[in-house]
Order: sequence, then structure tokens, then C-alpha cells
Amino acid sequence: MDQTLTDRYSPLEQARRSRSIALTDTPSQLNARDQATLKAVLPSKCDYVDNAMFRGEDARKAIFDDAPPIRQPDVSWYRPVMENLSDHVKQNVGTVLLTAAEERALFLQFNYCRFMVSQLRDQIEKAGRIRAEAARELLDWYRKSERYRDQIAQTNLALVLAMAKRTRMSEVDFADLVSEGNMALLRAVDKFDVARGFKFSTYACRAILKAFSRSGVKLSKYRQLFPTDFDPKLEKSDFMERKRQAHEGDCADEIRTIIDQNRAELTEIEQEVIEHRFGVGSRRSRAADAESLTLEQVGKIIGVTKERVRQIQNKALEKIRQSLESEYLI
Repeated sequence: MDQTLTDRYSPLEQARRSRSIALTDTPSQLNARDQATLKAVLPSKCDYVDNAMFRGEDARKAIFDDAPPIRQPDVSWYRPVMENLSDHVKQNVGTVLLTAAEERALFLQFNYCRFMVSQLRDQIEKAGRIRAEAARELLDWYRKSERYRDQIAQTNLALVLAMAKRTRMSEVDFADLVSEGNMALLRAVDKFDVARGFKFSTYACRAILKAFSRSGVKLSKYRQLFPTDFDPKLEKSDFMERKRQAHEGDCADEIRTIIDQNRAELTEIEQEVIEHRFGVGSRRSRAADAESLTLEQVGKIIGVTKERVRQIQNKALEKIRQSLESEYLI
């Protein structure tokens, strides 16, 4: 197979291989983390974009040693941008722009690592057992491929942000749009064929925009099925709140009765202070929203200071509390 993406195993085939590998003795020289990685890598076929250079005699020297130095990506700008999404249109990000030669070398290194993982996995399967040396070599190539994949994705993070800015989808949250674009970017990294001579950005932009379009269509269909936005308040019962309000209303009515009938044996001045302060009794309106007076206003009516009004009020409230407790708590 030349210049094409290798076919994936079917789910049934992956399950069969997983069971067969589970019966194989895992090298005891590997730690638990390596063994877990090995069991995850071996059952599934490692996809890679093939290239004629991979099978050359000096493939490693041509791909790694003779490759131009590749600049590492700078992703220090990414977190501040994502934390201030309200200003994302105004923010300009800076990142590393690879040349065509650097990009070609990076993709060749990435796919060669995956090619080696695939080759070693096939050898282990044919041998029927896993040797420690082969396992370590497989894990080494696999981790290298993951590092190259992360490097390519981090180098092109600004591409996702640029496409998200250009997309006019007000119904989709910007953070969700960027997340969808990042997933599309990773898929594009796995499938891009550098041998065709195009820049990765040309291929990735189309893949990211198509992902945005699919996301918009999915959201549109969802809103057609569920036209009402989800409201957490609709999922919460208001029984306790209504019960509390009813209890408070009953207590307020009972206190009004105590004041009207003077069960707390309040003095005339105490009754006047309570009725003016809380808008109850014969001296004030019996409406639920009756206006209450301040301490100073009550003091002017009865001719005492507001501090004295406070003292009279506290003494009257204590009598009302004791009357209420004697009737209902005993």
C-alpha cells in the first residue's frame, strides 16, 4: 500500500485480538504503566500514512538525522485566550509557523514512528509471545509518535482559533466550537499525506470547517426535537419552598392574632410601638404590604428617643415569643 491510510480492524477483529493478547505472558520486566500501554496498543492496528521512504535502507537517517531542525511550538498564549473568550475576536495570538521543509520532516517522522509501531505489532503477533526487548522498542516508537502528534497539533492550535473566529454560528458556544475544531485538527493530523505537496493548513482548514458545519447541523436537529431550552429550575421541586412560605404565613397570622387580642399582655405603649414598627394592629393598615416605620419615626410619634423605642420593642417581642411558645411548644 503506497501513499494511503491503512485500514482499521473491525470492532469484532479488535476484540478477538484483545482476547488472544490477554492470554500472552506480559514481560515481567515492564512496570504496570508500560504493561497497561502495551495492552492498549497491541489489539488495535496502528494507522499511518505510508511513504516510500519508510522501506529504504537508510530510512531512519534520512527521516531523522538528515531532517532540518524543527522549532518547538509556543502554546503559552492558548490558556489566556480561552480564559477570556469574551475578547477572543480582539486578541491576536503568536505561534510558530513551520516552513514547508520543516512540516514535511515532522510529518514523515510522525508517520514513520507509527509505521514502526505497526511493524513491531505484527511481528509480536506472528511470534505468539512478547519479548521484553520488542515490547520496549514498541513502547518507545509509540511514545515518540504521540509526542510528534502533540507537537503538530500544538503548532496548529491557532488555526482552529482562526477558523472559529471566521465561523458565524451564534447559536454554538465559542468554547464548544473550539473544542470541536481541536478534535477535527487531531483527525486531520492522523490522515494528512505530506507527499502530495500541499501545506497542512490547506487540508486542516477544510476539515475544521466541515466539523463546524456538522456541529451546527447536529445542534439544529436537536433544537427541532427539543425546541425549549433546558431550565434546571423545571427539574427542581418547589414543595419545600411552598411549605416554608405557608408555615411563615401561618406564623404571621398567629402573631397578628396575639397582638390584636393582646394575649402577650403588652402594655399600651408596647402595643403602639409594635403596631407602628411592623404595620400591624388597629393603628396600622392590615394589608400584607403595610408600611412599617423606623425607630426614629415611632419615637417622634410617642415622644421618646429611638433607643428607648428599641428597648420597648425588644421587651414586647420577648413577651410575644413567650406567648407563642406557651401555646404551641408545650
